[in-house]
Amino acid sequence: MSNNRVTGRLLTAAAVAALAACTLSACGSSAGSSSDTGKEASSMYTWITNENDRAQWQAFVDAAKKKDPAFNLTLEGPSFNDYWTKVKTRLSSSGAPCIITTQAARAQELKDLTVPLDDMVKSNNIDVSMYNKAMIDGLTVDGSLRGIPYDAEPVVLYYNKDLLSAAGVKEPTLNYTTAQFTSDLKALTKDGVTGLAVPPGFGGGPGLPLAFANGNEPVKDGKLDLTNQGLVQDQQFAFDLAAKEKVANAPQASDGSDVPEQQFMSGKAAMIIDGPWMYDTLTTKTQGKVGIAVIPSTSGHGIGMIQGSAFAIAASCKDKEAAFKNIMKITTPEVVGAVGAARGTVPSVESAVKDWAGNKPASDVAVVEALLKSGRPLVTTPTWNQVETNFTQYSGDGFRGNKSAQEILSTIANSAK
Repeated sequence: MSNNRVTGRLLTAAAVAALAACTLSACGSSAGSSSDTGKEASSMYTWITNENDRAQWQAFVDAAKKKDPAFNLTLEGPSFNDYWTKVKTRLSSSGAPCIITTQAARAQELKDLTVPLDDMVKSNNIDVSMYNKAMIDGLTVDGSLRGIPYDAEPVVLYYNKDLLSAAGVKEPTLNYTTAQFTSDLKALTKDGVTGLAVPPGFGGGPGLPLAFANGNEPVKDGKLDLTNQGLVQDQQFAFDLAAKEKVANAPQASDGSDVPEQQFMSGKAAMIIDGPWMYDTLTTKTQGKVGIAVIPSTSGHGIGMIQGSAFAIAASCKDKEAAFKNIMKITTPEVVGAVGAARGTVPSVESAVKDWAGNKPASDVAVVEALLKSGRPLVTTPTWNQVETNFTQYSGDGFRGNKSAQEILSTIANSAK
Protein backbone atom coordinates (compact mmCIF):
# COMPACT_ATOMS: atom_id res chain seq x y z
CA MET A 1 0.00 0.00 0.00
CA SER A 2 1.83 3.19 -0.37
CA ASN A 3 1.91 2.20 2.41
CA ASN A 4 1.63 0.87 5.90
CA ARG A 5 5.36 0.65 6.25
CA VAL A 6 7.05 2.41 3.39
CA THR A 7 10.55 1.52 2.27
CA GLY A 8 13.29 2.95 0.16
CA ARG A 9 16.01 5.55 0.56
CA LEU A 10 14.81 8.41 2.73
CA LEU A 11 14.80 11.85 1.18
CA THR A 12 16.21 14.87 2.87
CA ALA A 13 13.75 17.38 4.29
CA ALA A 14 14.56 19.69 1.42
CA ALA A 15 13.90 16.99 -1.13
CA VAL A 16 10.57 16.10 0.42
CA ALA A 17 9.61 19.75 0.40
CA ALA A 18 10.55 19.92 -3.25
CA LEU A 19 8.44 16.89 -4.03
CA ALA A 20 5.48 18.43 -2.27
CA ALA A 21 5.70 21.39 -4.60
CA CYS A 22 5.73 19.22 -7.70
CA THR A 23 2.87 17.77 -9.65
CA LEU A 24 2.90 14.05 -10.19
CA SER A 25 3.71 14.39 -13.85
CA ALA A 26 6.14 17.32 -13.76
CA CYS A 27 7.29 20.06 -11.45
CA GLY A 28 5.80 23.42 -12.17
CA SER A 29 2.92 22.24 -14.36
CA SER A 30 -0.66 23.16 -13.60
CA ALA A 31 -3.45 20.71 -12.79
CA GLY A 32 -7.16 20.84 -13.42
CA SER A 33 -8.87 24.08 -14.38
CA SER A 34 -7.45 27.53 -13.84
CA SER A 35 -9.86 28.23 -11.00
CA ASP A 36 -8.91 27.52 -7.41
CA THR A 37 -11.81 25.10 -7.13
CA GLY A 38 -10.60 23.13 -10.13
CA LYS A 39 -7.05 23.01 -8.82
CA GLU A 40 -8.21 21.77 -5.44
CA ALA A 41 -10.27 19.00 -7.05
CA SER A 42 -7.12 17.91 -8.90
CA SER A 43 -4.88 18.08 -5.84
CA MET A 44 -4.11 15.31 -3.38
CA TYR A 45 -2.72 15.41 0.15
CA THR A 46 -0.94 12.17 0.91
CA TRP A 47 2.15 10.69 2.52
CA ILE A 48 5.51 11.22 0.80
CA THR A 49 8.05 9.55 3.02
CA ASN A 50 10.54 8.65 0.32
CA GLU A 51 11.12 8.06 -3.37
CA ASN A 52 9.17 4.82 -3.18
CA ASP A 53 6.01 6.72 -2.28
CA ARG A 54 6.42 9.27 -5.02
CA ALA A 55 7.03 6.55 -7.59
CA GLN A 56 3.83 4.82 -6.55
CA TRP A 57 1.67 7.94 -6.90
CA GLN A 58 3.34 8.56 -10.26
CA ALA A 59 2.37 5.05 -11.31
CA PHE A 60 -1.32 5.85 -10.69
CA VAL A 61 -1.12 8.97 -12.85
CA ASP A 62 0.84 7.26 -15.62
CA ALA A 63 -1.72 4.46 -15.77
CA ALA A 64 -4.67 6.88 -15.80
CA LYS A 65 -3.05 8.93 -18.57
CA LYS A 66 -3.30 5.98 -20.93
CA LYS A 67 -7.05 6.58 -21.10
CA ASP A 68 -7.03 10.33 -20.40
CA PRO A 69 -3.76 11.97 -21.54
CA ALA A 70 -4.81 15.28 -19.95
CA PHE A 71 -5.22 13.76 -16.51
CA ASN A 72 -3.02 15.15 -13.75
CA LEU A 73 -2.84 15.53 -9.99
CA THR A 74 -0.91 17.93 -7.81
CA LEU A 75 0.70 16.22 -4.85
CA GLU A 76 1.69 17.44 -1.41
CA GLY A 77 2.17 15.90 2.00
CA PRO A 78 4.50 14.86 4.83
CA SER A 79 5.96 11.50 5.81
CA PHE A 80 3.64 8.59 6.53
CA ASN A 81 4.16 8.83 10.29
CA ASP A 82 3.40 12.56 10.34
CA TYR A 83 0.50 12.35 7.93
CA TRP A 84 -2.18 11.31 10.42
CA THR A 85 -1.78 14.45 12.50
CA LYS A 86 -0.79 16.94 9.80
CA VAL A 87 -3.69 16.07 7.50
CA LYS A 88 -6.08 17.55 10.05
CA THR A 89 -4.22 20.85 10.08
CA ARG A 90 -3.82 21.00 6.29
CA LEU A 91 -7.51 20.43 5.59
CA SER A 92 -8.49 23.27 7.91
CA SER A 93 -6.39 25.77 5.94
CA SER A 94 -7.33 27.64 2.77
CA GLY A 95 -6.80 26.03 -0.61
CA ALA A 96 -6.65 22.54 0.87
CA PRO A 97 -6.57 19.63 -1.60
CA CYS A 98 -9.85 17.86 -2.25
CA ILE A 99 -8.41 14.35 -2.43
CA ILE A 100 -6.71 12.70 0.53
CA THR A 101 -5.45 9.21 1.21
CA THR A 102 -6.78 7.10 4.04
CA GLN A 103 -6.72 3.48 5.16
CA ALA A 104 -9.32 0.98 6.23
CA ALA A 105 -7.55 0.91 9.59
CA ARG A 106 -7.76 4.71 9.88
CA ALA A 107 -11.17 5.43 8.37
CA GLN A 108 -12.72 5.89 11.81
CA GLU A 109 -9.95 8.25 12.84
CA LEU A 110 -10.44 10.48 9.79
CA LYS A 111 -14.23 10.27 9.55
CA ASP A 112 -14.77 13.93 10.43
CA LEU A 113 -12.42 14.97 7.62
CA THR A 114 -14.06 12.95 4.85
CA VAL A 115 -17.44 12.86 3.15
CA PRO A 116 -19.76 9.91 2.44
CA LEU A 117 -19.40 8.74 -1.14
CA ASP A 118 -22.59 6.68 -1.43
CA ASP A 119 -24.64 9.24 -3.38
CA MET A 120 -21.82 9.90 -5.83
CA VAL A 121 -21.25 6.17 -6.25
CA LYS A 122 -24.92 5.76 -7.12
CA SER A 123 -25.22 8.78 -9.43
CA ASN A 124 -22.09 7.73 -11.32
CA ASN A 125 -23.22 4.09 -11.60
CA ILE A 126 -20.14 2.72 -9.84
CA ASP A 127 -20.26 -0.97 -8.96
CA VAL A 128 -18.38 -1.10 -5.66
CA SER A 129 -18.82 -4.87 -5.52
CA MET A 130 -15.79 -5.15 -7.80
CA TYR A 131 -13.61 -3.98 -4.91
CA ASN A 132 -12.37 -6.26 -2.14
CA LYS A 133 -15.24 -6.69 0.32
CA ALA A 134 -13.03 -6.52 3.39
CA MET A 135 -11.68 -3.17 2.24
CA ILE A 136 -15.15 -1.79 1.51
CA ASP A 137 -16.29 -2.96 4.94
CA GLY A 138 -13.28 -1.33 6.57
CA LEU A 139 -13.87 1.95 4.75
CA THR A 140 -17.54 2.07 5.73
CA VAL A 141 -18.02 4.37 8.71
CA ASP A 142 -21.40 4.88 10.38
CA GLY A 143 -23.03 3.12 7.45
CA SER A 144 -21.43 5.25 4.72
CA LEU A 145 -18.51 4.59 2.39
CA ARG A 146 -15.62 7.01 3.02
CA GLY A 147 -13.06 5.95 0.43
CA ILE A 148 -12.41 4.02 -2.77
CA PRO A 149 -9.70 1.41 -2.14
CA TYR A 150 -6.76 0.93 -4.45
CA ASP A 151 -5.17 -2.05 -2.71
CA ALA A 152 -6.07 -4.93 -0.39
CA GLU A 153 -3.04 -6.34 1.40
CA PRO A 154 -3.34 -9.51 3.51
CA VAL A 155 -0.48 -9.86 5.98
CA VAL A 156 1.64 -12.94 5.25
CA LEU A 157 4.45 -15.00 6.76
CA TYR A 158 7.75 -14.72 4.90
CA TYR A 159 10.34 -17.47 5.33
CA ASN A 160 13.90 -18.05 4.19
CA LYS A 161 13.84 -21.25 2.16
CA ASP A 162 17.57 -21.84 2.51
CA LEU A 163 17.48 -21.61 6.30
CA LEU A 164 14.45 -23.91 6.48
CA SER A 165 16.16 -26.46 4.25
CA ALA A 166 19.36 -26.38 6.33
CA ALA A 167 17.33 -26.97 9.51
CA GLY A 168 15.27 -29.77 7.97
CA VAL A 169 12.06 -27.75 8.30
CA LYS A 170 9.27 -28.29 5.78
CA GLU A 171 8.10 -25.16 4.00
CA PRO A 172 4.69 -23.97 5.26
CA THR A 173 1.95 -23.19 2.77
CA LEU A 174 -1.84 -22.83 2.98
CA ASN A 175 -2.35 -24.87 6.16
CA TYR A 176 -0.14 -23.93 9.09
CA THR A 177 -0.86 -24.45 12.78
CA THR A 178 0.63 -22.43 15.62
CA ALA A 179 1.88 -25.69 17.14
CA GLN A 180 3.86 -26.48 13.98
CA PHE A 181 4.96 -22.85 13.77
CA THR A 182 6.45 -23.01 17.27
CA SER A 183 8.16 -26.31 16.53
CA ASP A 184 9.64 -24.93 13.32
CA LEU A 185 10.89 -21.77 15.03
CA LYS A 186 12.68 -23.86 17.66
CA ALA A 187 14.39 -25.90 14.96
CA LEU A 188 15.43 -22.74 13.12
CA THR A 189 16.87 -20.95 16.15
CA LYS A 190 20.53 -21.90 16.17
CA ASP A 191 23.98 -20.77 15.07
CA GLY A 192 23.21 -17.09 15.58
CA VAL A 193 19.89 -17.25 13.71
CA THR A 194 16.56 -16.62 15.43
CA GLY A 195 13.36 -18.19 14.21
CA LEU A 196 11.31 -15.00 13.94
CA ALA A 197 12.09 -11.29 13.60
CA VAL A 198 9.59 -9.10 15.47
CA PRO A 199 8.87 -5.35 15.62
CA PRO A 200 7.60 -3.59 18.77
CA GLY A 201 4.34 -2.40 17.22
CA PHE A 202 0.85 -3.87 17.52
CA GLY A 203 -0.57 -3.80 14.00
CA GLY A 204 2.75 -4.89 12.53
CA GLY A 205 2.59 -8.12 14.47
CA PRO A 206 3.17 -10.80 15.27
CA GLY A 207 0.44 -10.72 17.92
CA LEU A 208 -2.37 -9.00 16.04
CA PRO A 209 -2.04 -10.96 12.77
CA LEU A 210 -1.95 -14.18 14.82
CA ALA A 211 -5.07 -13.07 16.68
CA PHE A 212 -6.84 -12.27 13.41
CA ALA A 213 -5.95 -15.72 12.09
CA ASN A 214 -7.87 -17.17 15.03
CA GLY A 215 -10.81 -14.81 14.55
CA ASN A 216 -9.92 -12.46 17.42
CA GLU A 217 -10.10 -8.73 16.61
CA PRO A 218 -9.24 -5.59 18.63
CA VAL A 219 -12.49 -3.72 17.94
CA LYS A 220 -16.08 -4.79 18.51
CA ASP A 221 -19.16 -2.74 17.65
CA GLY A 222 -16.99 0.30 17.00
CA LYS A 223 -15.27 0.19 20.39
CA LEU A 224 -11.88 -1.05 21.52
CA ASP A 225 -11.99 -4.67 22.65
CA LEU A 226 -8.35 -5.19 23.55
CA THR A 227 -9.01 -7.41 26.54
CA ASN A 228 -11.17 -10.07 24.92
CA GLN A 229 -9.76 -13.41 26.01
CA GLY A 230 -8.91 -14.63 22.53
CA LEU A 231 -6.88 -11.55 21.67
CA VAL A 232 -5.10 -11.61 25.03
CA GLN A 233 -4.17 -15.28 24.59
CA ASP A 234 -2.85 -14.75 21.07
CA GLN A 235 -0.81 -11.73 22.11
CA GLN A 236 0.59 -13.74 25.03
CA PHE A 237 1.55 -16.48 22.57
CA ALA A 238 3.46 -13.87 20.56
CA PHE A 239 5.19 -12.49 23.65
CA ASP A 240 6.17 -15.99 24.74
CA LEU A 241 7.96 -16.65 21.46
CA ALA A 242 10.67 -14.35 22.80
CA ALA A 243 10.15 -14.53 26.57
CA LYS A 244 9.78 -18.31 26.98
CA GLU A 245 10.52 -20.14 23.75
CA LYS A 246 13.56 -17.94 22.97
CA VAL A 247 12.93 -18.17 19.23
CA ALA A 248 12.81 -14.38 18.75
CA ASN A 249 14.68 -11.40 20.14
CA ALA A 250 12.73 -8.85 22.16
CA PRO A 251 12.52 -5.61 20.16
CA GLN A 252 13.39 -2.14 21.40
CA ALA A 253 10.63 0.47 21.52
CA SER A 254 12.71 2.63 19.18
CA ASP A 255 12.92 -0.06 16.49
CA GLY A 256 11.31 0.87 13.22
CA SER A 257 9.88 -1.79 10.94
CA ASP A 258 13.17 -1.73 9.05
CA VAL A 259 15.02 -3.31 12.01
CA PRO A 260 13.30 -6.74 11.90
CA GLU A 261 13.18 -6.54 8.10
CA GLN A 262 16.95 -6.10 8.01
CA GLN A 263 17.34 -9.02 10.42
CA PHE A 264 15.38 -11.18 8.02
CA MET A 265 17.10 -9.95 4.87
CA SER A 266 20.56 -10.47 6.38
CA GLY A 267 19.77 -14.08 7.24
CA LYS A 268 19.75 -13.46 10.99
CA ALA A 269 16.08 -14.43 11.27
CA ALA A 270 14.37 -17.23 9.37
CA MET A 271 10.83 -15.84 9.34
CA ILE A 272 9.01 -12.53 9.56
CA ILE A 273 5.36 -11.46 9.47
CA ASP A 274 4.90 -8.54 7.08
CA GLY A 275 2.72 -7.23 4.28
CA PRO A 276 2.69 -7.97 0.54
CA TRP A 277 3.90 -4.41 0.02
CA MET A 278 7.30 -5.75 1.13
CA TYR A 279 7.23 -8.70 -1.28
CA ASP A 280 9.55 -7.30 -3.94
CA THR A 281 12.06 -6.04 -1.37
CA LEU A 282 12.14 -9.17 0.76
CA THR A 283 12.26 -11.61 -2.15
CA THR A 284 15.04 -9.78 -4.00
CA LYS A 285 17.26 -8.43 -1.20
CA THR A 286 17.30 -11.34 1.25
CA GLN A 287 20.31 -13.62 1.60
CA GLY A 288 18.59 -16.78 0.44
CA LYS A 289 15.44 -17.66 -1.44
CA VAL A 290 12.17 -16.47 0.09
CA GLY A 291 8.67 -17.93 0.13
CA ILE A 292 5.43 -16.88 1.78
CA ALA A 293 2.76 -18.72 3.76
CA VAL A 294 -0.48 -18.00 5.57
CA ILE A 295 -0.33 -16.65 9.12
CA PRO A 296 -0.37 -19.60 11.57
CA SER A 297 -3.56 -20.35 13.49
CA THR A 298 -4.73 -22.89 16.02
CA SER A 299 -6.67 -24.83 13.39
CA GLY A 300 -4.25 -24.23 10.55
CA HIS A 301 -6.97 -22.59 8.47
CA GLY A 302 -6.52 -18.98 9.47
CA ILE A 303 -8.37 -15.78 8.65
CA GLY A 304 -6.42 -13.13 6.79
CA MET A 305 -5.83 -9.68 8.27
CA ILE A 306 -6.32 -7.28 5.40
CA GLN A 307 -4.87 -3.81 5.40
CA GLY A 308 -5.12 -1.34 2.58
CA SER A 309 -5.38 2.25 1.51
CA ALA A 310 -7.91 4.36 -0.34
CA PHE A 311 -8.63 7.74 -1.86
CA ALA A 312 -11.18 9.91 -0.07
CA ILE A 313 -12.72 13.35 -0.50
CA ALA A 314 -12.09 16.06 2.07
CA ALA A 315 -15.16 17.52 3.76
CA SER A 316 -13.79 20.98 2.93
CA CYS A 317 -13.76 20.29 -0.82
CA LYS A 318 -15.89 22.71 -2.85
CA ASP A 319 -16.22 20.55 -5.97
CA LYS A 320 -16.73 17.07 -4.59
CA GLU A 321 -18.12 15.71 -7.85
CA ALA A 322 -14.98 16.70 -9.76
CA ALA A 323 -12.79 15.19 -7.06
CA PHE A 324 -14.81 11.97 -7.16
CA LYS A 325 -14.40 11.68 -10.93
CA ASN A 326 -10.64 12.09 -10.51
CA ILE A 327 -10.60 9.36 -7.87
CA MET A 328 -12.48 7.01 -10.15
CA LYS A 329 -9.90 7.56 -12.89
CA ILE A 330 -7.17 6.14 -10.64
CA THR A 331 -9.15 3.24 -9.19
CA THR A 332 -10.30 1.42 -12.32
CA PRO A 333 -9.36 -2.27 -12.67
CA GLU A 334 -6.89 -1.29 -15.38
CA VAL A 335 -5.16 1.34 -13.26
CA VAL A 336 -4.93 -0.60 -9.98
CA GLY A 337 -3.78 -3.61 -11.98
CA ALA A 338 -1.06 -1.60 -13.70
CA VAL A 339 0.10 -0.17 -10.38
CA GLY A 340 0.07 -3.65 -8.86
CA ALA A 341 2.25 -4.94 -11.66
CA ALA A 342 4.65 -1.99 -11.48
CA ARG A 343 4.78 -1.34 -7.74
CA GLY A 344 3.87 -4.65 -6.10
CA THR A 345 0.68 -3.55 -4.32
CA VAL A 346 -2.08 -6.16 -4.33
CA PRO A 347 -4.97 -4.59 -6.30
CA SER A 348 -8.27 -3.87 -4.57
CA VAL A 349 -10.12 -5.30 -7.58
CA GLU A 350 -10.18 -9.10 -7.76
CA SER A 351 -10.00 -9.21 -11.55
CA ALA A 352 -6.76 -7.20 -11.43
CA VAL A 353 -4.93 -9.49 -8.99
CA LYS A 354 -3.62 -11.41 -11.98
CA ASP A 355 -1.64 -8.31 -12.96
CA TRP A 356 0.04 -8.30 -9.54
CA ALA A 357 0.66 -12.06 -9.80
CA GLY A 358 2.66 -11.72 -13.01
CA ASN A 359 5.54 -14.20 -12.90
CA LYS A 360 5.45 -14.72 -9.13
CA PRO A 361 5.58 -18.36 -7.95
CA ALA A 362 2.15 -19.99 -8.09
CA SER A 363 2.47 -21.04 -4.44
CA ASP A 364 2.97 -17.42 -3.34
CA VAL A 365 0.03 -16.20 -5.40
CA ALA A 366 -2.15 -18.96 -3.93
CA VAL A 367 -1.32 -17.76 -0.40
CA VAL A 368 -2.38 -14.18 -1.13
CA GLU A 369 -5.52 -15.28 -2.94
CA ALA A 370 -6.51 -17.56 -0.06
CA LEU A 371 -6.02 -14.79 2.50
CA LEU A 372 -7.95 -12.31 0.36
CA LYS A 373 -10.82 -14.77 0.24
CA SER A 374 -10.89 -15.44 4.00
CA GLY A 375 -9.75 -12.00 5.07
CA ARG A 376 -11.24 -9.45 7.41
CA PRO A 377 -10.29 -5.77 7.50
CA LEU A 378 -8.28 -4.29 10.32
CA VAL A 379 -10.87 -1.86 11.69
CA THR A 380 -9.78 0.58 14.37
CA THR A 381 -11.10 3.47 16.45
CA PRO A 382 -10.28 7.21 16.56
CA THR A 383 -7.82 6.49 19.39
CA TRP A 384 -5.87 3.85 17.47
CA ASN A 385 -2.79 6.02 17.14
CA GLN A 386 -2.61 6.07 20.94
CA VAL A 387 -3.04 2.30 21.03
CA GLU A 388 -0.11 1.83 18.67
CA THR A 389 2.07 4.35 20.50
CA ASN A 390 1.41 2.81 23.91
CA PHE A 391 1.83 -0.75 22.70
CA THR A 392 5.17 0.10 21.12
CA GLN A 393 6.24 1.64 24.42
CA TYR A 394 5.13 -1.30 26.60
CA SER A 395 5.60 -4.34 24.35
CA GLY A 396 9.25 -4.79 25.29
CA ASP A 397 8.13 -5.80 28.79
CA GLY A 398 5.88 -8.42 27.25
CA PHE A 399 8.54 -9.84 24.95
CA ARG A 400 10.97 -9.97 27.89
CA GLY A 401 8.44 -11.64 30.19
CA ASN A 402 8.25 -8.74 32.65
CA LYS A 403 4.53 -8.16 32.10
CA SER A 404 1.70 -10.27 30.72
CA ALA A 405 -0.42 -9.50 27.68
CA GLN A 406 -3.38 -9.08 30.02
CA GLU A 407 -1.55 -6.37 31.98
CA ILE A 408 -0.29 -4.51 28.94
CA LEU A 409 -3.52 -4.62 26.93
CA SER A 410 -5.58 -3.62 29.98
CA THR A 411 -3.35 -0.61 30.58
CA ILE A 412 -3.65 0.45 26.94
CA ALA A 413 -7.41 -0.09 26.90
CA ASN A 414 -7.87 2.12 29.95
CA SER A 415 -5.75 4.94 28.53
CA ALA A 416 -7.15 4.89 24.99
CA LYS A 417 -10.89 4.86 25.70
